[in-house]
Amino acid sequence: MAEHDEHASFIKTPQQLITVVLLAFVVPITGIVLTVQLVLSHPHVDPAALKPEAVAARMQPVGKIEFGSADAGGGAPRSGEEVVKTVCGACHLSGVAGAPKIGDKAAWAPHIKAGLNRMLADAIKGITIKGAMVMPPRGGAADLSDHEVALAIVYMANQSGGKMKEPAEPKK
Repeated sequence: MAEHDEHASFIKTPQQLITVVLLAFVVPITGIVLTVQLVLSHPHVDPAALKPEAVAARMQPVGKIEFGSADAGGGAPRSGEEVVKTVCGACHLSGVAGAPKIGDKAAWAPHIKAGLNRMLADAIKGITIKGAMVMPPRGGAADLSDHEVALAIVYMANQSGGKMKEPAEPKK
């Protein structure tokens, strides 16, 4: 085997010499030209993209969590009939999960006898029987005020043979 000559060149032909000489000039010059273009180039940005409105629109959160209703805190309380139609009626019109049906005097009699305060306390905290929630707190409408719940109870009880008086609106 021939031994490797330390002083031998990897350029063996005139074509290889010409290629190496050209690349020795072209590669650094191309690198310098590209670097200068990068430094001197102006970014192509939409000028409207930096306006405060556009920046705020891009920074919007993915979602929002809102507690309470949009009209909470300023409007008049809903009537008992309105609350029953929108919330309570879902169960108390058909008797879902043993809920006393509106108009069923026998089913409502023990509740009416217990009084408004007891029914109101149960409705606000919810009703659990044998570990199972049969009525969620406030009938599932967390935006109902205590007064609105009381109005709904009085309305349903009076439709079912009771003679309850509507509670006075709480002072603010």
